[in-house]
Amino acid sequence: MTSIKNEWQFSGRMYDYHILDMIELGIEKFVALKDIKNSKCPEGTKPMLIFAGDAFDIDEEHRRGPVVPSIRLAGLEHVLHFTAVDEKIYMRSYKIELEDMGPSLDLVIRRTHLASDDLYKLSLKQPKALKPKKKKNVSHDVFGTKYGRIHMQKQDLDKLQTRKMKGLKKRPSEKKTEDGEDPKKLKLE
Repeated sequence: MTSIKNEWQFSGRMYDYHILDMIELGIEKFVALKDIKNSKCPEGTKPMLIFAGDAFDIDEEHRRGPVVPSIRLAGLEHVLHFTAVDEKIYMRSYKIELEDMGPSLDLVIRRTHLASDDLYKLSLKQPKALKPKKKKNVSHDVFGTKYGRIHMQKQDLDKLQTRKMKGLKKRPSEKKTEDGEDPKKLKLE
């Protein structure tokens, strides 16, 4: 939740209908985007974020985000620079040539209410019902094709019942005994 009033702003998070974190910032100086005459960046461009100052290095609450392996240099058009000095945070927005393009804020931390370690850990837990169950013997390839593994015993194909047709029956003259002798000769002897 975020609320902006005359010269202050507070942001907070809730967990289990309780306030988890809350920070109130006082705005000492504000320069609007329309007040700066330089050219503006087009909509939808992602800014580069820079955090400078001892407060961002020392405090446990200011954690480092994910490390990006590569950056498209042509897409870098502006920078959001945050500087922490003497309990104050200065935010500036610059073009990549570091021309002031606005908006800029000078913020003062007035009140903070941070979650206890136990409550913070409890808020990060995910219920077991939300975690997807692993399906056994099912896998997917790179293209998203679903494969299933089936476990079967070997079948004896000699005992397989097939449809019997008269045209496929052996004639008596073609039948041989187990010894390979002709059945007509056995009867005569």
